[in-house]
Amino acid sequence: MYALYELPTGYALVKVVNPDKGKFKLAAFKAFKDTKEALESVTALVDGSCSKGLEKFLKKNYSGKGITDELAVWDFKLGKAIKESTDIACIHGEEVTEVLRTISHQIQELVDSVSETTNNQAALALAHNLARYKLKFSPDKIDLMIIQAIALMDDLDKELNTYVMRVKEWYGWHFPEMQKIVKDNIAYAKVVRDCRTRKGIISADLSDILDEETAATLKEVAAVSMGSDISTEDIDNVTKLAMESVELQDYREQLGEYLRVRMQAIAPNLTAIVGELVGARLVSKAGSLLQLAKHPASTVQLLGAEKALFKALKAREATPKYGLLFNTSVIGQAKKEDKGKIARVLAAKTSLAARVDSFNQDSVASADVGNAFREVVENRLMSLDGSVGFGLRKKMKKDKNGASGYNREEQQNAAADASKAEPLVFVEDKKAKKEKKEKKEKKRAAEDADEKPAKKAKKS
Repeated sequence: MYALYELPTGYALVKVVNPDKGKFKLAAFKAFKDTKEALESVTALVDGSCSKGLEKFLKKNYSGKGITDELAVWDFKLGKAIKESTDIACIHGEEVTEVLRTISHQIQELVDSVSETTNNQAALALAHNLARYKLKFSPDKIDLMIIQAIALMDDLDKELNTYVMRVKEWYGWHFPEMQKIVKDNIAYAKVVRDCRTRKGIISADLSDILDEETAATLKEVAAVSMGSDISTEDIDNVTKLAMESVELQDYREQLGEYLRVRMQAIAPNLTAIVGELVGARLVSKAGSLLQLAKHPASTVQLLGAEKALFKALKAREATPKYGLLFNTSVIGQAKKEDKGKIARVLAAKTSLAARVDSFNQDSVASADVGNAFREVVENRLMSLDGSVGFGLRKKMKKDKNGASGYNREEQQNAAADASKAEPLVFVEDKKAKKEKKEKKEKKRAAEDADEKPAKKAKKS
């Protein structure tokens, strides 16, 4: 029996003379030429396949020498791959594993051409290269960027809100009336940053920050404000905090644009149907785009509402109808009684869109499927709306390239025309239903009255 042993520096073919006594003999050894060849060989071994270098080595030193004994290998998949490529019979099992473990204790004595220090250095370098290779080609690494970006955006929103509230409280001692006039947080911070004091506000040009009416009102109130005076040292610290708030807002906008571009490249169909923010939160909640694609529509519908779901099940109350999908524009447009129905339809199409994005093999991703799904959801929304009839479903208009797209303007015009026209009647009026029911009851009562005398006559 022969055994195949893999080293960081090459392949070793060992002849098993007497496994019980631990006697082995080196039959052949092939050293790797460089790190690239070592990485390719180790990657193939990890995947359970036979590399070209290993195939040539076995054909030359095993089949070429007429050896017909079985070849012992560590992995069953590797043995199967060697059998398919070289037609060499391989064995694997507990006894083989024990033999290979014994060889590992004597490998340094068997392969004396390579020192132990060289083997250790090669193993360390190969481990680093293998880890770098796996990270480079990992399908989850881009999802990780999206997850980190949306988490950072949520943290920025909390920090930004804290910073601006602190600016308002701090600057409110100097100009308390400004909070009621300038309600936008970032505009408030910009005014503090540029004008500093009330006197600065009176003489400053605020056209880039506020509209004319608000700026005029602010200047008038600043002239008669009841706020206390503030020292130069205090206003310097308030101004620095306001500058930090504005810079934080600018960075948040850049991060939002980065997230939009990433989502368009990685999950265009998911972005088309729910938007980049909700899509990124769904990916983050599921763990990755692949995990989101594996979830059924019922799970996607309730992602983000797990606590409310289990609380309702424990209390035997009505379960929630939506989670993160509640933040989409489609559910926001629906009536209160129709939100659950739209959430169910949207979750089904979202799940399908995630699968298309996750398993799509095209080099350039397209959002045609997501646009078509969004059209279906919006048509369902219009069908549930009483002011619009069922007959507004339009065929997808083909664009110049021939791909199917969604013509929003055409559908909005159709909805406007339908709302002006006479209302469509699809269900009978309640009054007509009631009259029909009363007629049936009268007819049944008359039949019962006719049957009673006939029954009495039979008895007599």
